[in-house]
Amino acid sequence: MFDREKWNEILEALTANTFRTVLTAFGVFWGIFILVILLAASNGLENGVKKGFDGIATNTMFMWTQGVSKAYKGLPKNRQFEFRNNDVDALKQKFPDLLYVSPRNQLGDFNGVSNVIRGTKTGAYTIYGDYPELIKQEQMEIVKGRFVNQQDILSRRKVTIIGNGVIAELYKTTEEVIGTYIKINGINFMVVGVYKSKGNNNGNAESAQKNIFIPFTTFQQAFNFGDRVGWMALTAKDEASITALKPGIMAFMKERHTIHPDDERAVGNFDLYEEFQKVQDLFLVLKFIAYFVGTLVLLSGIIGISNIMLIVVKERTNEIGIRRALGATPGAIRSQILLEAIFLTIIAGMFGIAVATGLLGILNMILATMPSEGMMFINPSVDLTVVIIALLILVGSGLLAGFIPAQTAINVKPVDALRTE
Repeated sequence: MFDREKWNEILEALTANTFRTVLTAFGVFWGIFILVILLAASNGLENGVKKGFDGIATNTMFMWTQGVSKAYKGLPKNRQFEFRNNDVDALKQKFPDLLYVSPRNQLGDFNGVSNVIRGTKTGAYTIYGDYPELIKQEQMEIVKGRFVNQQDILSRRKVTIIGNGVIAELYKTTEEVIGTYIKINGINFMVVGVYKSKGNNNGNAESAQKNIFIPFTTFQQAFNFGDRVGWMALTAKDEASITALKPGIMAFMKERHTIHPDDERAVGNFDLYEEFQKVQDLFLVLKFIAYFVGTLVLLSGIIGISNIMLIVVKERTNEIGIRRALGATPGAIRSQILLEAIFLTIIAGMFGIAVATGLLGILNMILATMPSEGMMFINPSVDLTVVIIALLILVGSGLLAGFIPAQTAINVKPVDALRTE
């Protein structure tokens, strides 16, 4: 390995026909280049999609009521029912693996009739009644003031948290928001916080800033909801899976509301964790495809190197015969050919990695200048693990490319090799 004369021979052999060597190395260069670019593109797309989940507790499911589709215990089908406050407490007691059980209520819509007034300005917004835990489940951050707290819930305070979309329509540019009042359905609420939505918001960031949040208990009292609950956001603890808990939760809620166990329509649900796992599985498939395609392209380059090395061995048959006659062992001949193949493969491969890395660096510089809002392709890159894997692939490929030519070289008898011109 550290024999200087051996390396001089390798360089002389590879530079004897420079054009042929470059063309041979290009196959390996292109294969590793494609592999790195495909993996980086997969990572970039994954980063963009996962940014859409920023701020969301992904181990979460949402549950709401729908019409009953089966008669049960004397109760007719197609009847309507609603969740109540005591359902929330029952769920917390029955399922200790639930980290948060957040009841929610909703009023109005940002596309509907104006329901909020401030001075002479009016607007149509979605009003939510929520508990403090929601801030840990939703894609939002408080940029000024605070969110709903437990004292707001207990005292049924008329306080609200608004978004920049509301501020832009109801306030002047330089006006201070905290401490002001807005009138929701004729009831005054004091603004105590301003939030900002995180993530990609499915390309609908503006509408996400037009929601208004008030304490859940205040919502029920102010808008005559009694103890009704519109729907719930349930988040499991890290060591548990909400998908695994879901069948038990659904069965428990059906039992509490006298619903047939096989009624699939009565209680609606959306399992965010299940959807997130589908995204994870998709990107695992994409990475497999990237490795598969890149390896196939690389393999075509390796076949090219192997073919050229066979030609080189044939051209050097006489030289090999002389070396064998002078006492060179089959192992020495084999190592010489293998080193030539490995050296050519690694040099071409590392050049491919360097070019791909440079291209990705330029691409990331361009992406950094673009607005990240709604971006579905973020930071396409590969980590050190991928580089190490690529190096291992290159070494293995070099051995593969040189093995057949090396065996061909040592199978030639010295006498036959000396006769070759």
